[in-house]
Parts: sequence; C-alpha cells; structure tokens
Amino acid sequence: MFENKHVLIAGGTSGINLGIAKGFAAAGAKVSVFSRKQDKVDAAVAALSELGPQAHGGIADVREPEQVKATIAAAAAAQGPIDVLVSGAAGNFLAPAVTMSPNAFGSVVGIDLNGTFHVLRFAFEHLTKPGASIINISAPQAWVPMVAQAHVCAAKAGIDMLTKTLAMEWGPAGVRVNSLVPGPIEGTEGMDRLLVDKSRKAALAKTVPLGRLGQVEDCADVAMFLASDAARYVSGVVLPVDGGWSLGGATIAMGHMMGG
Repeated sequence: MFENKHVLIAGGTSGINLGIAKGFAAAGAKVSVFSRKQDKVDAAVAALSELGPQAHGGIADVREPEQVKATIAAAAAAQGPIDVLVSGAAGNFLAPAVTMSPNAFGSVVGIDLNGTFHVLRFAFEHLTKPGASIINISAPQAWVPMVAQAHVCAAKAGIDMLTKTLAMEWGPAGVRVNSLVPGPIEGTEGMDRLLVDKSRKAALAKTVPLGRLGQVEDCADVAMFLASDAARYVSGVVLPVDGGWSLGGATIAMGHMMGG
C-alpha cells in the first residue's frame, strides 16, 4: 500500500510512534525517524530495517527549530519528498498545577505544542504536494480536563487547534492534516508514567466501553488509514483511538492512575 512512499515520524523511536513506524515499514514504506537520543535512533532504525525496504534516522530536539529544520532536510535528501508526516514527540508527568514550576509547565508545552509546530513548519517545503498526509499525535487531555494534567491539557488542546487551522491553510496545496488521539495504550512509556499503581490496570480497562486497554497496533492501523487513499477526503479531523474511553471513562480513570 505504501511502496515507494516516504514516511517521516518525529519521535518515532519508542512507544506508539515506533509502533506506527513499524506499521508503515511493514507496508513497504521508506521510513525516517528522529528523536533526541542516538541509541534510541539506532535501535529503531535497526528494527525498521528488518521490516521494510529502507530506514533512515536522525537526531533532533523538537524544541530546537534549527535542529528540526536540518534533520528533516537530511531525511528528505536521503529518502525523497515526504508523503506522510507523523508528529509524535511528547512529554508528560503527573503534577498538580499549584506545585508545578513554570519551567515544568513550559517544558511540556515546548515539546508537545511548540515541537509540533516546528516539525510541521519545517517539513512543509519537503511535502509531496498535492497528496501529503500529516498526522499529529494528540491526547484525550485536549478536551477532557484531568487533574494533575494542566500542562498536557493546554498543550494538546493547542495541537488539535493547530491541526484544524493548518488543514484550512494547507488544504489548497493538497495537504491533509489530522490528529490521532490515543487513549489508554498498554505497554507505552506514557501509560507507565501515569498509571502509578500497576495493580489498578484491570480497573482502568473497565473504564473503557470496549472493555480493554488499547494496543500500539490499534494506533498504527488508524494512522495508516488516515495516510491512505481511503481517507483522501478526510482533513481537519481529531480522531480518538480509545475504545470510547473519552466519552466518560477518562475522568474516572485518573483516580485509578493516581492511586486514589
């Protein structure tokens, strides 16, 4: 399905993002990933090379615009114009607002929101036009207020509005922009950080209408749908991949995550 297509994934060296990268690689895409740590990039490239025809890795901190610009340009030079762009770098931790430092708040906004802008802004000139698909990785905190998550709620809400705005601005160039919103996905760093009491995992699963935690592959399949011709008329959409969790279970679940 994605043979000879170039898929670039920011933050694509772990968790959901790496799962998405593996999905595209297995579907025949040329996959490029980048993140801050060389060892993670090397491991991801090795894993992707076993699945697909060509993998490329780079180093950049999404908070640093010039690093992002140079790394994206290098990926495009190595693999060709970008057909699919996934922006997934993120940071999170539990912290009530009254105890959170300005630096801590700014760090998450810097990675999630500013980083997403940097990736999209500097990838635009390298996108296949018309025909490119951009997928921002958001979170339910964008519209479900959660205690101890003020920083993430603010950053992710910004990402979803950025998604909608750029879908309008870049649509005339034939570029689609959507947000993919993972719910509680098992075996990810984000879940490990937020689920303080691991014995409560079963209780957390019960807050999901479909009755189970998500898998990385659930997100990868939806990302490939959004990037495919089957979604050629889909743009500006914020799409939850959460088994219905954000319909009501997300707020309840925070009590389980925090051990309350």
